[in-house]
Amino acid sequence: MAYATTNPLTGEVLKTFPNATDEEVQAALSEAHAAFESWRDTPFAERAKIMNAAAAILRRDIDKYARLGTLEMGKLFTESKLEIILSAEIFEYYAKYAEELLKPETLPVANPAEGKATLVHEPLGIVLAIEPWNFPFYQVVRIIAPQLSAGNAVLLKHASNLPQCAAICEDLMNEAGLPKGLFRNLYLARPHTEMILNDPRVCGVALTGSEGAGVIIAGTAGKALKKATMELGGADAFIVLDDADVEKAAKWAVMGRHWNAGQVCVSAKRIIVADAVYDRFLEIYRKGVSELKAGDPMDPSTSLAPLCSQGAADDLRKQVEEAKKHGAKVEAIGAPVPTKGSFFQPLLMTNLHENNGARHWEFFGPVTQLYRAKDEADAIRIANDSPYGLGGAVFTKDESRGARVASKIRTGMVYINHPLIPKADLPFGGIARSGYGRELVGLGIKEFVNHKLINIVDIDAPI
Repeated sequence: MAYATTNPLTGEVLKTFPNATDEEVQAALSEAHAAFESWRDTPFAERAKIMNAAAAILRRDIDKYARLGTLEMGKLFTESKLEIILSAEIFEYYAKYAEELLKPETLPVANPAEGKATLVHEPLGIVLAIEPWNFPFYQVVRIIAPQLSAGNAVLLKHASNLPQCAAICEDLMNEAGLPKGLFRNLYLARPHTEMILNDPRVCGVALTGSEGAGVIIAGTAGKALKKATMELGGADAFIVLDDADVEKAAKWAVMGRHWNAGQVCVSAKRIIVADAVYDRFLEIYRKGVSELKAGDPMDPSTSLAPLCSQGAADDLRKQVEEAKKHGAKVEAIGAPVPTKGSFFQPLLMTNLHENNGARHWEFFGPVTQLYRAKDEADAIRIANDSPYGLGGAVFTKDESRGARVASKIRTGMVYINHPLIPKADLPFGGIARSGYGRELVGLGIKEFVNHKLINIVDIDAPI
């Protein structure tokens, strides 16, 4: 792995970092395990103080963290600040609710004379977190906040283009008062993943990344008999039914497809519009995209950021060209983007018919896949014609209709009349090729704990 800070706006390599050595990885494992043995018995109230302290630091130094996120992956500074606030809210959520979420549960039994059954939730050890570049802080916090609150330790392998964001995450937790060793950033080389997952002190791995990375990491974890959670790709459907408020739906679609320069797993990648409102929707959508302004992500007037790297932009262009070979029609929409930096011209892609395999691809950037649906049933069919199953959205003036359609969409999350935006107090995760497991709220904090049964039985009870 080559860990380096490269400014997406200029292409300039600003700083590089060496890979961790085998000795450093082993030392981090030993230190994390020793810290875990004490941390697992630390009262929830003490853990909560540290979570609240981390949140307070993020809120206090929001500009410092946001600037670093924008520098390393290119997102709009305004979006970077929103990410820092969301990260603080996640810390605060677990500070408030971790103890309640993990409290022992009394289980109902058919015959009380045969036992008093209780389910307790105990931490398991060290969790390896492998995180992507598109949300430098949120992705990390949504793992460390619940896992540290549960009593586990965490080792972080962050994206190779975010070395400074990774380092400052560790600095944050140290400043918040977290005991040494419980959370470490490591610039891991590829062989280190297997080394860590084969270590008996490690209980599992949480990955957010591509489908390809998920196959490799899940396979490695499986061979080591370790728990894994996989938050992988997505090609979310954004359905506009014939009774929707078309103007508002189109405006939300522009935002839902282009925030973070379209580099979001739950971005509105496949826009499916009922035939009755298709033309009007497309007119408004084109106009909305044309109003996006590409430029310096630190400039408040900029509304379209560059992609995270020139390599990402080049790969997306190649993918679009392949889609054309399959029959996709592609046209540029919106104002021209700068030629310097890793900017990508917003594109509109149609003719994604049943024989065009590109309809099953995830385009990680400002490429809109647009579908015309005959009716509600056809919209549902198109939405479910995907190997992915992460999120989705349905726009309609009839909330009960929206809920009914949502129930037929095979994904982990669906929003009605709003693009899917992660929140601190809602679960996150998908099905099918989008992965498995859940992050955030009670589901997330229970992914890497031992759900232990303790049953107190009368010694004279019958078998």
